[in-house]
Amino acid sequence: MNVMKHWLATAVLLLMAQSLVAQEAIEITRGTDKATPIAVVPFGWQGGSPLPEDLAQIASNNLRNTGMFAPFDRSNMLSNPTQPSEIFPRDWTMLGVDYVVAGRVTKDPAADRFEVTYSLYSVVREEVLLSKTVSGTQGQLRDMAHHLSDEIFEEITGIRGAFNTKLLYVSAERFSAGNTRYTLQRSDYDGARATTLLQSREPILTPSYAPDGQRIAYVSFESRRPEIFIHYVQTGRRERITSFEGLNGAPAWSPDGQRLAFVLSRDGNPEIYVMELASKQMRRVTNHFGIDTEPTWMDNSTIAFTSDRGGRPQIYKTNINSGSAERLTFVGNYNANAKMSVDGSTMVMVHRQDGNSNFHIAAQDLKRGNLRVLTQTSLDESPTVAPNGTMLIYATRQQGRGVLMLVSTNGRARSEIPTQFTDLRVPSWSPYLP
Repeated sequence: MNVMKHWLATAVLLLMAQSLVAQEAIEITRGTDKATPIAVVPFGWQGGSPLPEDLAQIASNNLRNTGMFAPFDRSNMLSNPTQPSEIFPRDWTMLGVDYVVAGRVTKDPAADRFEVTYSLYSVVREEVLLSKTVSGTQGQLRDMAHHLSDEIFEEITGIRGAFNTKLLYVSAERFSAGNTRYTLQRSDYDGARATTLLQSREPILTPSYAPDGQRIAYVSFESRRPEIFIHYVQTGRRERITSFEGLNGAPAWSPDGQRLAFVLSRDGNPEIYVMELASKQMRRVTNHFGIDTEPTWMDNSTIAFTSDRGGRPQIYKTNINSGSAERLTFVGNYNANAKMSVDGSTMVMVHRQDGNSNFHIAAQDLKRGNLRVLTQTSLDESPTVAPNGTMLIYATRQQGRGVLMLVSTNGRARSEIPTQFTDLRVPSWSPYLP
């Protein structure tokens, strides 16, 4: 199958069926070179039974996932301090650790309330950088672990943490030929505590979070044709947005949350349209004989999209008012499904190098133009970026099943998102949540 046929088939599948879905490229390799050594010591706990969540381990995993930190193995720690007065800098210096996180958990015997007190200690400066207390119910222990991870991450890096965010994805459970159940799941960013938002015997595609984190747009085939819905997370209420003949696909929220971009073929060719959600007024943004698909907003007036108008799938941008289009990608013979970092400086995408048959996730610096390949798997698609830009999650295939992989945008950390399902696709990272 040549490149054009492959991309055309992929574009149509992304919109109408289940998703399986000069410059030099620089390959980012494995390893934790230059990652900051940090020790997250097991938290003290005097309860009669073990805590249902290991807060220190959750925090350690969070920091590792950014690729900026190399957590020290707890089995090699010389001591287990639970407060700064118990930290001896000489011991940790000998182990090559720059920071120590110590804490303890207590429970109010009169209520189902837990209190977590934690501190961040700089071994080099021999001083406490952060010391705080957070409380909640047993069901919020994991939330507290993510919260303290956010605080520690921001204190050291100056970057807001994104661990207390959520992930959307679709699972497909095949029971027999012609009998597959599709489920829209919402979980912690690391796959824990998944809950079901929607189940259908027909495909669910391309879920996308609104900037307020309270609405989700997606494509559903529940009526045996593609339709775009908005789903309200708190109430479960659903609103049908489009149900035109042909393609209705790839919904993408504007940064202000007031508009939705999507793909329609109502006029005979896949084109990008934008709808004002308050009035439901809609206008066509692209007008070209090529296939225009996979819109994503760069700002409130600019949309990036995938198009084959140059002969092969590449990423372009257009001003929704003027309609003028400009090509953004030139490295490789295939670039598609772009997503933007929140600060607008980096674009991640599905990428294929010239002379290569594998599809990877790559990041392009939009100011300097250089491109970095971030993944080492081979059938990668559907990238979604953390709101602070430090991590991304994408879908790929392993041993015939769909899995979700997390990779830090500096390329140092990689891991599979653990879930109870065996076939996963189309992840979407939430914005920051209250």
